[in-house]
Amino acid sequence: MKKAIVVVLMLTVLGTLVFAAGAGQKGGTGGQPQIGVAIYKFDDTFMSYTRNAIEQNALGKAVVTTVDSQNAQPTQNDQVDQFISKKMNAIAINPVDRTAAGAIIDKAKAGNVPVVFFNREPFPEDMKKWDKVYYVGAKAEESGTMQGEIAAEYWKANPEADKNKDGVLQYIMLKGEPGHQDAELRTEFSIKAVQAAGIKVELLAEDTAMWDRPRAVEKMDAFWARFGDKIEVVFCNNDDMALGAIESLRKAGFFSGGKYLPVVGVDATAPALQALAEGTLLGTVLNDAQNQGKATFDLSYALASGAAVSSAGWPIVDGKYVWVPYQKVTRDNYKNFQ
Repeated sequence: MKKAIVVVLMLTVLGTLVFAAGAGQKGGTGGQPQIGVAIYKFDDTFMSYTRNAIEQNALGKAVVTTVDSQNAQPTQNDQVDQFISKKMNAIAINPVDRTAAGAIIDKAKAGNVPVVFFNREPFPEDMKKWDKVYYVGAKAEESGTMQGEIAAEYWKANPEADKNKDGVLQYIMLKGEPGHQDAELRTEFSIKAVQAAGIKVELLAEDTAMWDRPRAVEKMDAFWARFGDKIEVVFCNNDDMALGAIESLRKAGFFSGGKYLPVVGVDATAPALQALAEGTLLGTVLNDAQNQGKATFDLSYALASGAAVSSAGWPIVDGKYVWVPYQKVTRDNYKNFQ
């Protein structure tokens, strides 16, 4: 028994020594740089893909510590403090609240830890605070425009979509987080694209479902109870909410027996591609999680290694930004994105 205890104690000491060897600056395996990654919440479908891409691209190159901020900015602030105190070589942050970016940059600058924000864009004035701050994302207005184009193309090709034959597209808008630049710009530019196609529009109702599928089911249940067949198109700022709207509409008898209502989303997640295959989702827009994750890691790795960001291999716009383009995804091409 005593021998077993001695063996356990020896293994514990060895494990502690191995951890300590990997805990100092550039002290990961083989002297690899250390990068801290904070995600606003792990159970967001799109962010789970981005996180996986970051971690996969880091294999063999860097030691990545990824944390779940649980959709709480105070939690994320504490996590950033810990990254800085542990002397991480770089930090990649998907902020809970973009208005908190300025304070995060101030802390990182004081600790001389470069920062790459991703998916949620800080304000331009915050980005100018330091020369070691970068952003990886996509131009949200592009995704909104593509959503609107998908809906307009369907409207023009299917006269029966105009249920009351008034020549006006009556629509519902399910928004993401209030104040989030993606939510605001997708909402605005999707409708501008419909109007640019020469189609008159009428907003029946708009509400936030916070990017969340169960909340979208609840909101769509209420919209259907209020407006019924007056609804002609449902715009959703992301796919999780679009799938929630579809789930709600199924209960009202849609997507079987020829009863159909067009729903459009954004992200081109795997469940959304399945919905396209089934014919329930009209269309979505690829928000390229794989390349956003890769670009986030590549920039973070270059900064953590003390290399020029140009060595990351991504075009840097205005000295600060990497923009990953969107792509339309419909039943005609969804197999290309599976």
